[in-house]
Amino acid sequence: QGQLVESGGGLVQAGGSLRLSCTASGRDLSNYAMGWFRQAPGKDREFVATISDTGRTSHHSPSVKDRFTMSRDNAKNTVYLQMNSLKPEDTGVYYCVADRLDLPRQSSDSYSWGQGTQVTVSS
Repeated sequence: QGQLVESGGGLVQAGGSLRLSCTASGRDLSNYAMGWFRQAPGKDREFVATISDTGRTSHHSPSVKDRFTMSRDNAKNTVYLQMNSLKPEDTGVYYCVADRLDLPRQSSDSYSWGQGTQVTVSS
C-alpha cells in the first residue's frame, strides 16, 4: 500500500493560516475514510479532524472547530486541512491516517503513521 505523505506545514505567526495536504502514490484514497491527528512536544497524539470516503461527512475536534476545515479531492487523491486563526497551542507534528472501515477518531498503532508535517505557530 502506498504510504501517506503529509506536506504544507511551516512556521506561521498566530492568527495566520496554513493548508496541509496528504496524498499517497499507488493507493486510491477514495476507498478510505481519512483523519488528521497532531502531536505536540511531550504530549500524546490527539485527534484533529476526520472525513468520510465521499467527503459528505466530517467531524472536527472542539479545539479546532470553526478554525480548521478538513476536505478531500478524490480526483487528486488528496485530503486537506485548512487551518485558519492559528494559535501557538496548534503547534505540533500533523499526521494523516486512512481507515477502510470507520472514521478515524482515535490514535491507534494499527494505523500506518507517516513522517508528518511540522506546524509551528509563534506568538
